[in-house]
Amino acid sequence: MTTFSDADQLILVDEDDQPIGTISKTAAHLGEGALHRAFSVLIFNRKGELLLQQRSADKPLWPLYWSNSCCSHPKPNETVIEAAQRRIKEELGFDCEAEYLYKFTYRAQYRDIGYEHEVCHVLAGFSNQTVNANPQEVADWRYISAEDLSSEIEANPDSFTPWFKMEWQQIKAEHLKALLPSRKDS
Repeated sequence: MTTFSDADQLILVDEDDQPIGTISKTAAHLGEGALHRAFSVLIFNRKGELLLQQRSADKPLWPLYWSNSCCSHPKPNETVIEAAQRRIKEELGFDCEAEYLYKFTYRAQYRDIGYEHEVCHVLAGFSNQTVNANPQEVADWRYISAEDLSSEIEANPDSFTPWFKMEWQQIKAEHLKALLPSRKDS
């Protein structure tokens, strides 16, 4: 398992997602977990299937768990949209525009190793490009229908990251119908 890099600086935020400083990636995720800005991207294909990734075994938190298409943290002086486009390329090997949907705050502990405590911006994108996943970031990937994903999460909730399970509930309830119908045939 790899550890966090102290060279990576994250954006500390208050409960209103206002920047209040920076913090190393290590400090943000250890102890009680400092509230910082993050993002999650859900990428759908032409068939309306969602691209899932299985996190690399090298991830210090939630290794080998299934999660959304791409997630990370913006760097200081980088917008969430810029960060998302950068990380999609770095993790999945293709370019994809992503649009903001909503944000939420959560805190989750992974064993006795660390915490995620984030204001997470959720974005959605659409692509039919070939995935060329970075093995340092992604152990495996697959496309899945919304129905099959919901069934799988219900049957095996411990196989998925906590933030993704929260996101999927809100996506299903408030965003899925708007995302899929206009994109299925494009």
